[in-house]
Amino acid sequence: MRPSVIVFDVNETLSDMSPMGERFAEVGAPAELAKLWFAALLRDGFALAATGQNVPFADVAAEVLRPLLRAAGVTGDGAVRQILGAMASLELHPDVAEGVRTLAARGYRLLTLTNGSAQVAEKLLTGAGLRELFDSLLSVEDAPAWKPARAAYEHAATVSGTAPEEMVLVAVHPWDIHGAARAGMRTAWIDRAGTTYPGHFTAPDHTVTAVTDLPAALADRAPAA
Repeated sequence: MRPSVIVFDVNETLSDMSPMGERFAEVGAPAELAKLWFAALLRDGFALAATGQNVPFADVAAEVLRPLLRAAGVTGDGAVRQILGAMASLELHPDVAEGVRTLAARGYRLLTLTNGSAQVAEKLLTGAGLRELFDSLLSVEDAPAWKPARAAYEHAATVSGTAPEEMVLVAVHPWDIHGAARAGMRTAWIDRAGTTYPGHFTAPDHTVTAVTDLPAALADRAPAA
């Protein structure tokens, strides 16, 4: 069955999170703490999902951030608010806009599915003039669990009225690719950094280096009429 719906992850896949290091530095913390913080909040979110709980992304992000900043000598909720606010002010990777417009022009239905809030995705895509190209901006806050739990991807399929096998999940995170594949979706991994895909995860159906490469990669599997 040929895919008709493309589901984009948001954080790091669409949004460029590289400026977050500067935001940490602005509050007096090491810039490299940004990557540790994001990895730690995902870890805790995954642990909650594995135990059947669903806590909002922003709540987990703040709880993980406070002790990391404190260990770096930065105290007070002002720094926490500043960093979390920066997450809502990120911009798209340079390859996203052109790739998304091409996919929409070729008839694919476009969605987002994020572990964060739908409001952040809304601001990101509206600011880039792309919001009208997406049918829905979905968040796991409305699903039983965070990605990569199967229920998160099934939520996207249910809301879109599409069978999982007709959908392609696009992400930079191998764990997201693996989760979507286990839920029955097709997958496309964006490898902007030239890294190696982990062999312990289900391999992606497509590997590209930018969103602009997706139309050609999917050309042999055009949307069903």
